[in-house]
Amino acid sequence: MNAELLALQERLGHAFANPALLQQALTHRSFSADHNERLEFLGDSVLSLAISGLLYEKLLDLPEGDLSRIRSHLVKQDSLYEHALRLGLPRVLRLGEGEVRSGGPQRPSILADALEALIGAVFLDAGFDTAASLVRRLFKDVPLGAGVDALGKDPKTALQEWLQGRKMQLPAYRVAHTRGEAHRQTFDVVCEVAEWQLSASGSGPTRRAAEQAAAAAMLNQLKARKP
Repeated sequence: MNAELLALQERLGHAFANPALLQQALTHRSFSADHNERLEFLGDSVLSLAISGLLYEKLLDLPEGDLSRIRSHLVKQDSLYEHALRLGLPRVLRLGEGEVRSGGPQRPSILADALEALIGAVFLDAGFDTAASLVRRLFKDVPLGAGVDALGKDPKTALQEWLQGRKMQLPAYRVAHTRGEAHRQTFDVVCEVAEWQLSASGSGPTRRAAEQAAAAAMLNQLKARKP
């Protein structure tokens, strides 16, 4: 194991019993077929549970809706990207040459995914308690409850509540197009409100992000309608 990986383990506060998990967590699909996407899938769930437990323990007076919004804010791509930078992940990622030339080591989506993969790797290497301890260390300086009122609701939730408040059916989402290479796709999603025969589109690097963009566009369209 090289010095960079040893230093990363020190920053993580965890020495891997199985170093192959660490290597896999840092491997993008452009580099090898033995890439980190399955670990990312696992780490996403471990991260969510660990953050949920932390918020439940620390923010005793907040209702479920506020806790959910804070959790979404903490685990969103921008937040994970900042943590990945602080850990120095751009220096240790394994990327294909084309991805390196196109700025992959600094791309927020790649870095956020790698951090989730690392959390998943720690979970497999040493169990949930160790992975949760890592998450707590990563977020120890983050003011968990600060600005909760300013977080607002995500567009899909806001749209759903807007429609429910008017006793209307929930919106439907469908993927209209998927563009780009497998490791760098863009999703085009259409949001439809059938009762008013309205549709709005949104795009994003994941289906979830595209749905949020489409929901935001639909909500703006609905609010602009005359009463």
